[in-house]
Amino acid sequence: MKQKIVVKVQMNCQKCQTKALKVAASIDGVDFLGLGAEKDRVVVIGNGVDAVKLATSLTKKVGHTEIISVEVMKQS
Repeated sequence: MKQKIVVKVQMNCQKCQTKALKVAASIDGVDFLGLGAEKDRVVVIGNGVDAVKLATSLTKKVGHTEIISVEVMKQS
């Protein structure tokens, strides 16, 4: 099940953005990773990614994190 997860992470600097992307990339099942239109959002697309595990890891290693959305993507 491929899904798109958008999380809002408290990032104060470029170093924090880099760290957040590295933490998100370390989660199993991640296929795509990027920053959202608003620079405090991290977009993760992957197969079987656990949104709660992602948010917990980001909170521990970067800062306050909120799950904004989790949506199932249609396979094409």
